[in-house]
Amino acid sequence: MDHRNVTVVTEFILLGLSDDPELNIVLSALFFFIYVIIVLGNFWIIAMILVSTRLHSPKYFFLCQLAFLDFCYSSVFIPKMLLNYMAGQRTISYQGCLLQYSFVNMLLTTECFLLATMAYDRYLAICLPLHYRGLMTPACCVHLVTASYLRDCANSLTHLISLLSLSFCGPNIINHYFCDIPLLFQLSCSNTHHGEELFTVLSGATSVTTLLIVISSYLGILITVLKLQSTSGRYKAFSTCFSHLTVVTLFYGTMIFTYLGTSSSFPQDTAKILSVFYTLLLPILNFLIYSVRNREAKATMKQIIRRKMFTQGI
Repeated sequence: MDHRNVTVVTEFILLGLSDDPELNIVLSALFFFIYVIIVLGNFWIIAMILVSTRLHSPKYFFLCQLAFLDFCYSSVFIPKMLLNYMAGQRTISYQGCLLQYSFVNMLLTTECFLLATMAYDRYLAICLPLHYRGLMTPACCVHLVTASYLRDCANSLTHLISLLSLSFCGPNIINHYFCDIPLLFQLSCSNTHHGEELFTVLSGATSVTTLLIVISSYLGILITVLKLQSTSGRYKAFSTCFSHLTVVTLFYGTMIFTYLGTSSSFPQDTAKILSVFYTLLLPILNFLIYSVRNREAKATMKQIIRRKMFTQGI
């Protein structure tokens, strides 16, 4: 028998969230509204940080990168999903499906490392304030972000090469609204044991490493804050971490429960609903948490709005 890689499938069918055509119309309108908020909200954060010199710090440099990642991540699959809804179709090409997953994987893993870097930044700012500026220099910030992008590009390329080695002979129906590698493994007519092991090792290493950095950073922060005698000092320290800790909890919590969907004991429909949270709602929550609940960001917003109104008045 010839074991060469032979792919008969030229396209996949994405079932999406619903089979009801009327509900799909409602969902397309809702997703379009969500996407507009994601684009405008995250570009507003980026513009606000670039314009205001008071926000030129490592904390906001990383936040700018997070906003950019949220925009890119949402743009990988929401426009395609909207086009499918409007055209009344659910197909995505074989090449498009593999590329979609590759970008989703790259941006998700980059966000994991970025959230870990932001936790480490807060640890240095609170636990080592006298050494903070010397350690978290602009060059160091750029190197950390660049290393994260390069590392996750290599990780995504490894997954893509693994997928390209598989054969897809049918069926071609994906019970999701975007291409995800566990579901592609289920559709492959090749032996996926090596690819599944690779996925488990790489994903597990990324998740465990970044989560350990986050946990150890916040344990260090907690120990330092509890040693403070001033109640106001404790409140200020905790308030600087609240936004990031909220985002980290929501991100990792939904990701862990979503990828339990690869287990037969966990319904795939439930996994799809959970994935809506981290793919569609979390980018909006990032915007709200980091801008609306952030004192410096709110002050900068008011300053920009007043400046704009004053300029128009003149």
